[in-house]
Amino acid sequence: MTQYESEVKQIAAPVNAVYAKLSNLENLRPFIDNAGNNDALRSQIEAAGYDASVLDSLRDVQLTADSIAIPAPMVGQVSMRICEREENKCVKFETEQSPVSGNLWIQVLPSSDGGTRMKLTLRADLNPMIKMMIGGKLKEGINKFADMLAMIPYQS
Repeated sequence: MTQYESEVKQIAAPVNAVYAKLSNLENLRPFIDNAGNNDALRSQIEAAGYDASVLDSLRDVQLTADSIAIPAPMVGQVSMRICEREENKCVKFETEQSPVSGNLWIQVLPSSDGGTRMKLTLRADLNPMIKMMIGGKLKEGINKFADMLAMIPYQS
């Protein structure tokens, strides 16, 4: 298994609010449904150097309380299911439908300013050829995903 870690992200919300939102994926539905129309979010994404058109593709994401399915170009649908929750610390996912098997952890810890520090860890079962081809993209992707999670309004 190859491991990729995001940078640590700061979130201006208490750890219990962040964990509550991320541990039940249905809580993300309002954010996903309105993301394409959220000018402030679009500006944040563009300011971070990302293509804001990704917001429009979020409407095709499928959610349940425990799973998420994301359409992926050239791959088809990639889906993950929550396999473990540790209150106010970690939400762990495992792949269900994916060209590569693996796990994703979202770790959250309280920070001294009353906010939350978050880090993502992806472990993927990659053969050496695939690792050479997409390893850099996975590292970049895990950081983009962490950036996106850090932009969610956790207190509403």
